[in-house]
Amino acid sequence: MPDIGIHFPQAEIPSDFAIIRDFAQAAEAQGFSHINVPDHVLQTRTPRADFPAAARYTTEFPHHEAIVMLAYIAGVTSRMRLKTAVLILPQRQAVLVAKQAAELDIVSGGRMQLGVGLGWNHPEYEALDMDFKNRGKRMVEQIEVCRLLWTEEHPSFQGIWHTFHDAGLAAMPIQQPIPVWIGAFAPPAIARAAQIGDGWQAMLPAPDAEAAQTFADFRNAVRDAGRDPDQVGIEATILATGDNPEAWVEEARRWFDVGATQVMFRPRGDFAYIQRAIAGFAPLMKDI
Repeated sequence: MPDIGIHFPQAEIPSDFAIIRDFAQAAEAQGFSHINVPDHVLQTRTPRADFPAAARYTTEFPHHEAIVMLAYIAGVTSRMRLKTAVLILPQRQAVLVAKQAAELDIVSGGRMQLGVGLGWNHPEYEALDMDFKNRGKRMVEQIEVCRLLWTEEHPSFQGIWHTFHDAGLAAMPIQQPIPVWIGAFAPPAIARAAQIGDGWQAMLPAPDAEAAQTFADFRNAVRDAGRDPDQVGIEATILATGDNPEAWVEEARRWFDVGATQVMFRPRGDFAYIQRAIAGFAPLMKDI
């Protein structure tokens, strides 16, 4: 079975624990390898950015808290990997995120993956009292802090933004370290993923020749950083609309052909449509 995950429909799924449970358990039973839960801590009344997607991140489109939601999903599933995709790491305290991810790894039996990104929503940074302007450099240090805490019992660290001495997490995670995937679409962020990520959460429009070249360039950047490209994953996304499961299957095949190591299936529509799309796509995954 190919490595295909499912997007957790934050803004579309009803706020009913039984429906959320049934969605997660059905996804696991249908053969999805992992579930991606995105992160937004608060939303504004009206869009605060000048690109079209910002219109979907107002209070009309609710977002469950990503870490808590993954903890619930961990408790009602047994096989799927659990991924924040992506957690806006620089608007959160790194040591606390390290603790939360470690605990999720424990209660899930070692299924946690921490997908992180910079985010774009300035009001969230403002409300959480975090600096929006230095978020790129700070995230690099945050990832270093997390990995240190996941792999050493009594580490010390003195950085620009983080300091601790002879102190660590108890209990430690099962995976040491927990895989860190970096969501990126701007060139500096993609370069950052190549340098320090265990995987790249790619946002490319189509599995075409341009995507193939971008993936090849990414792997070359991984190699230039002294790392093994075969050990760094690439996840592509299928944004499914309409009613054509065969076309989605063909898109998944093409993503793997151009270099993706895994694919995330993301139907776009209301919750009833999402359920129909998944029901149509899942039985065909075995043929990819």
